[in-house]
Amino acid sequence: MTVLKKQVKPETGRARGRQSTFDREQALEAALNLFWRHGYEGVSIAALTQSIGIAAPSLYHAFGSKEGLYREVIERYQGMGFSASQIAECSSSFEAIRRVLEFGITAVTRSKRPAGCMVSSGLLMASPEHIQLAAHIRKERAKLRISLERRLEKDIRNGLLERSANGAGLARFYTTVLQGISVQAIDGATRTELAAVMKTALQCWPRKV
Repeated sequence: MTVLKKQVKPETGRARGRQSTFDREQALEAALNLFWRHGYEGVSIAALTQSIGIAAPSLYHAFGSKEGLYREVIERYQGMGFSASQIAECSSSFEAIRRVLEFGITAVTRSKRPAGCMVSSGLLMASPEHIQLAAHIRKERAKLRISLERRLEKDIRNGLLERSANGAGLARFYTTVLQGISVQAIDGATRTELAAVMKTALQCWPRKV
């Protein structure tokens, strides 16, 4: 990925030691870690500027607003996940779901990252002024479920699953399992314990009779 450097205009009264330029990629990474650990409403502009190393006017100039920065961070975070194209390319819907769960367990238990999934736990409860942003995060959460549903429906059409199989229901079930895995990771569940959850969930797969 190309590293972009953005020129920041000098500001009156800027604290000594502030950078005159900043690396946008590094800024997004710093903001990502803050939002991931503390949630959108738990991160102040002061915390963001301190972590990134720029003054508040420069942050607004670069990202428009705190919400604009958060939306860009969410886009960056989603790009780190298991993509819709990867799901579509799996040999079967069962393989897609198995790989999604495995990927998810690894992602929410990385030692160098905050526990849990930033999107799964993002703005589940929000103050009235953040209703639209919360709706945006709900749409982001839905993307994985929709991709899995499409893959399941393809297998149903191709006869790999019974015609009576409920693609929408299965997609929602396994998305619910994945989101529950994220919560359990935040509460301290180990990778081994979460792998056992995945094994149990996969045993619920409808077999073609």
